[in-house]
This record gives sequence, structure tokens and C-alpha cells, in this order.
Amino acid sequence: MNSCPCGSGSTYETCCQPLINGASQAETAEQLMRSRYSAYVKVETDYILETTHPEHRQNFDPEGTKQWAEQSVWDGLEIVSTEKGGAADTDGTVEFIARFREKGVRKTHHELAEFKKDAGRWFFTDGSAVPARPLVSSKVGRNDPCPCGSGQKYKKCCGK
Repeated sequence: MNSCPCGSGSTYETCCQPLINGASQAETAEQLMRSRYSAYVKVETDYILETTHPEHRQNFDPEGTKQWAEQSVWDGLEIVSTEKGGAADTDGTVEFIARFREKGVRKTHHELAEFKKDAGRWFFTDGSAVPARPLVSSKVGRNDPCPCGSGQKYKKCCGK
């Protein structure tokens, strides 16, 4: 089975691919967020531009975005929470954590993403980084959960 990179549990062919190839449109802000993550994984960066609201495209770097997507190894998407963004809403917020490796280094991107529905279509408008939570203890044990949020033990993740 070709699982969708967005982590929905569905196949890519029935989940994000129809959105990315234009056969259908996202019904919710979360669905758009998931498809944008899958577009990075599949290096479909034109879709990233197309799903960014036209008023927010001025700083988009197509070549830089494509290069970054190609050079990253994508490890998963976690939707932390959503606020509004349903089929009947006109705006919404999705908090997510994207996990990836860049030049072999494990990284996380934790963001609060803003979405707006314009003429019946969802668009990404802006995002702000969610600050990392301070560690309760400065010492992390090898068998403790990794503080990067991967869900793995520290020794199997950042403690290598």
C-alpha cells in the first residue's frame, strides 16, 4: 500500500494526490495543510505556490523551495490541533509539527498556520513558529522520550 505522506492512514492516490494534481480541492484547512506537507515530500512545489493566498506570495522562492524539498528527507507530519477551518468556515488555524532530516540532521518545524477560504477555496496565508517547550530537566536519559518530539527514545533519535 502506498500510504499518504500526510499520515492520514489513507493511500496517497485517494488522499492528497487528487488535491495536488487538481482533480479536487481541500474541503478543510487541515486537509489543505496535509496536502501541502505531501507536496513537499513529493517535491510538487508548484502546488505550494498555488495554495498560498495570492496576497501572500510575494516572498515565495520557487527555486529555493524546490531545492529544500528535494534535499530534505521527510519523516512525518503531526497535526497538533485545529481551530475552525471546517467546510462551513472562512478561516482556520492548524498547529502542526513536520519532522524531517536536512543533511542528515533531524529537525522539526512546529508552526501555527493560518488559512483563509476565498471564493470557496482554501489557501495558506501565514504561519508563525511555535517556540520549543523548555525541558523539565536539563539531563535526558537514553531511554527517555526524545525532547525533539519524534516520539522515539532519545538513544534512537537525537542521542545517537
